[in-house]
Amino acid sequence: MRIFCLLFALLNTAWAQPNIIFILTDDMSWTGTSVQLDPTVADSKSDFYLTPNIERLAAQGMVFSAAYAPGPMCTPSRAALLTGKTPAELRMTTPGGGRAMDYHKLLSANFIRDLPSSETTVAEALQEVGYATAHFGKWHLGSSAPGGHGFDVHDGNTNNEGAGTQSESNPKDIFGITQRAIAFIEEQVQEQKPFYVQLSHYAVHTPIEALEGSKTQFAQMPSGSRHDGVDYAAMTWDLDMSVGRLLKRIAQLDLIDNTYIVLMSDNGAPSNPRQSFNRPLSGGKGSLYEGGIRVPLIVRGPDVIKGTFCTEPVSGCDLFPTFCEWAQVSLDDRAGSSLVPLLKLDRLAFKRTQAALLFHYPHYGQGPQQRPQSALIVGQYKLIKNWEDGSLELFNLKTDLEETDNLVMQLPEIAADLNAQLNERLAQVMAALPKTNPDYDPKSGWPRRRGRELMAR
Repeated sequence: MRIFCLLFALLNTAWAQPNIIFILTDDMSWTGTSVQLDPTVADSKSDFYLTPNIERLAAQGMVFSAAYAPGPMCTPSRAALLTGKTPAELRMTTPGGGRAMDYHKLLSANFIRDLPSSETTVAEALQEVGYATAHFGKWHLGSSAPGGHGFDVHDGNTNNEGAGTQSESNPKDIFGITQRAIAFIEEQVQEQKPFYVQLSHYAVHTPIEALEGSKTQFAQMPSGSRHDGVDYAAMTWDLDMSVGRLLKRIAQLDLIDNTYIVLMSDNGAPSNPRQSFNRPLSGGKGSLYEGGIRVPLIVRGPDVIKGTFCTEPVSGCDLFPTFCEWAQVSLDDRAGSSLVPLLKLDRLAFKRTQAALLFHYPHYGQGPQQRPQSALIVGQYKLIKNWEDGSLELFNLKTDLEETDNLVMQLPEIAADLNAQLNERLAQVMAALPKTNPDYDPKSGWPRRRGRELMAR
């Protein structure tokens, strides 16, 4: 009888629904931590910022070297992360703005600001199988609040700033978000209930805020050749310290063996020397070049192979089916594909629902690289379509991470094939496309008018 009880207990533990913690950073560059995200690229980590706790998380799990945010801006990515659908399919392709000026050749495509209530979020899917769900921090998905999309506990409808919870000892609510998440986790442990909690940090988005002690620490350190922003480094350090507090409490609660922790950024960092240079990646936030969409992704969990790297291109859309597989939730087809085989180093078992990763930003932004574009990644090749003139850019990311060598002329068949795939995918999801601007005046000049456009936003 004792043997039977022991076997039953072991099986029950094996079948138990795991806990899931999702840490979403804001505007964190691929090179924005001290974790080397690609073992073959020395500059895939910062030469100034320090993130020892994220390093520890990476050492205990898997690092994805070619992970992509679903979009180059926050709202599209956040909607896609929650639903497993691309921004193109959701028609949530920009946070707003993008009003056409007379020096724009195109009118920005139509878009929606509010996450539709008809869309099933990962929180709602997990609620259906008994999970307690919580969202702390930045929401930025329109007029609705997290409570209308499956979250039992949340901070409300927040945007780029918190609801008055910041202070000198809690800059950008970094430590408040973590403490509220810990309190939620402790409550679920008491109730013996599986949980999904999303910590959507305001850091490292501007404005740059950090503890004074952290600023002093980095002011005394030698600058790096790529990164040298003292306050930005301090803010990154504070974020890392909050991650450390969370990891420590998870260990104290004896949850390590049944808890997955995922850390990702919503998009790349702005291409701004006062913040976080994206080099060796080109471009930045708001563009579909690598600096705008390639981001950190680290996963730790019970069956994740520790200390490993995955070079397979993956997307934030893949997290929805991954979380659902962990929670034993059946779901319909999504743009994303479960990462579970990759996390077990079973690459042959990894099958994409869609063969290519799709990106769609049919808008103008705040710089010359932030213009209407769509992109497709298939294996080592990436195609960018510029909607202003229909021109194509083809890059081999395996040999040209900086996207300096356009291969359209050298590899016309590959370019044509990827362009056909791109057009087919956009038509399949009924993506909104930009249209000709009838008021376009090439003599008005972009640089001279840019200041007025930004003021209008």
